[in-house]
Amino acid sequence: MTTTLNSTISPIRSPRVRLVNNLIAPLDRLAANSVSLIANQDARFESNGEAQVLPHYRFIGPLGGDAPIRLGIFAGIHGDEPEGAFALVRFLQLLEAKPEIATGYSLSVYPVCNPTGFELNTRYSRNGKDLNREFWKNSREPEVRLLEAALVAQSFDGLIALHTDDTCEGFYGIARGATLTKHLIEPALAAAASLLPRDERAIIDGFRARNGVISDCYQGVLSAAPKSRPRPFEIILETPAAPPAFVKEAAFVAALHAILLEYRKFIAFAPNL
Repeated sequence: MTTTLNSTISPIRSPRVRLVNNLIAPLDRLAANSVSLIANQDARFESNGEAQVLPHYRFIGPLGGDAPIRLGIFAGIHGDEPEGAFALVRFLQLLEAKPEIATGYSLSVYPVCNPTGFELNTRYSRNGKDLNREFWKNSREPEVRLLEAALVAQSFDGLIALHTDDTCEGFYGIARGATLTKHLIEPALAAAASLLPRDERAIIDGFRARNGVISDCYQGVLSAAPKSRPRPFEIILETPAAPPAFVKEAAFVAALHAILLEYRKFIAFAPNL
């Protein structure tokens, strides 16, 4: 499966100077002539007197039943973790080439949730905040407020966030939210394992883990609103920092593809439960 996924797109190399506009330019060109990919750069804010954009893309897959399955996919909440951002560019390029992968889905993709940190290559935003500790705490950070508004307005069925961990020994995941989450994360880790080993330690990032899956998490991470009902599934995928960038990006793409496939099967089976 991995060979098929990777054969449709070429590697994206991170430039020496990372600019959000350079990252999203290929997606904007795709969206200009696509019937499935929509670019939305209306989420804007100001930082140190400079206008900033929080890029958002929607990919609407072929019809696959009743209402589309709404997923939100996020990366770059820490600016020094570019692998997730580049992986989402590659993932959307893959979907444009093979839209059947997204049959039945409406995907909202946010490749750079911390644009100032991304351009400065820092974990924190330009305001010195770790944005992934700010959610649902009445934060004044504009990036967080924009993302919280999107999380409330779009009522996602599932959330997926991509991260890089420089302390881990392999690919792993964090499962939160709906009960079915653990059934979705295993196929994702198995798909990534064709490219990167799984982190099998009992303690990962200070949390208890089993077979590369953590069920706990830090407070304030990007997530559904506390009062959201029904709860969406919430998956955080973490790649180790050491491997080559192209391998990490490909592992993310393989994991995302596996989640789409598995959740679509679950939805198809659910009426018979």
